[in-house]
Amino acid sequence: MSFLPDATNPFRSFWMGGYECTDQLNAFGHRVDFLPLTGHLQRLDEDYQALAPFQIRTVREGIRWSQVEKVPYQYDWSTVQTLLDAGRRHGIQQVWDLCHFGYPDDLTPLHPMFARRFAHLCRAFVSFYRQQRPDEVLIVTPINEVSFMSWLGGDVRGTSPYCVGQGWEVKRGLMRAYIEGVAALREADPGIRILTTEPLIHIVPNHGATRTQRERAREFDRNQFQAVDMLAGRLCPELGGREEYLDLLGFNYYYDNQWQQEPRETLRWANEDHDPRFRPLSFLLARAWQRYQRPVVLTETSHPGIDRPLWMQMIGRECAAALRAGVPLLGACLYPIIDRPDWDHLDQWHRAGLWDADFQDDAPPGRVLYQPYAEALREAQDVVRAAVPDSAGLPAHSLL
Repeated sequence: MSFLPDATNPFRSFWMGGYECTDQLNAFGHRVDFLPLTGHLQRLDEDYQALAPFQIRTVREGIRWSQVEKVPYQYDWSTVQTLLDAGRRHGIQQVWDLCHFGYPDDLTPLHPMFARRFAHLCRAFVSFYRQQRPDEVLIVTPINEVSFMSWLGGDVRGTSPYCVGQGWEVKRGLMRAYIEGVAALREADPGIRILTTEPLIHIVPNHGATRTQRERAREFDRNQFQAVDMLAGRLCPELGGREEYLDLLGFNYYYDNQWQQEPRETLRWANEDHDPRFRPLSFLLARAWQRYQRPVVLTETSHPGIDRPLWMQMIGRECAAALRAGVPLLGACLYPIIDRPDWDHLDQWHRAGLWDADFQDDAPPGRVLYQPYAEALREAQDVVRAAVPDSAGLPAHSLL
């Protein structure tokens, strides 16, 4: 039976836009702040107005913890207020990342006060938000992509705390903060919605693998669920996780999210070679839903360069297939919706957005719509609508 969005769906539109909001320390120890680097902060009104032709009314934004809390327990919400005001002017629903790869200068996930400081931030954010918006649905992602952050900072020295072989310890530190943060958010606002955002991957053994190699690939594949299992209390229950902390389950999917374990080799996302080990996105979404029995969201997806239209066509087909299979898929987020540079090499832009960056002297990057991607997005919207043929009686926003 196909899933039909109803009053329990908190999102204003199925198709969403994500604005890159990382404020992390990159591999060279330099703080990056993508909100102004991409020009989104300076072009808020322009960016939000540009969403209207695509019926996108929900976006992902971030508060940038390192910028909000430069002094412990003291918060500067001025930029967040600017974002909130723009959202209200344009009727845009904002889903908030509280930690998107960046921490204050004096903190890392291994710091003994990390969880306490994060929980305090969570309470302060709810208080700030509810003082001006007491009735609106508030959707929050406490910490973005714990699995990726723990690998990047704990195993390959790509960000703070710049460790090797400490990924598990970093993951525990992040999830301790995540769980204490959810408890604080729920205490401050019992009606808050929690949106997890974890990578959705598929790891396979090589052709002709031994039994040991097959088991190792399966183990690494299962490990993608460790963070959400911790949140639910299924793993490391001493951290305080609970099943009721599971709410909206977001999964991020990119062209290199399926790979062969040993030797490392990315499976081709279009699967032109008909590799029997490859799994369609709809299969991976169904597997995640079956594991947790919560509504799912495709919280990040994009492709760099000229293959953007083909990628978006695939996303539309796979979202439709998931809906037809009964997966409660609530939405899909184009991330990033405007172009962004590389974290470590800021002169290299990915060309992965619906809008490319247009560089001008002494001005924030402009916007150039990539027409083939725009056309593919409209086609994908039609495909998803057609997957739920009796959607005429639903609220107008449900499958746009």
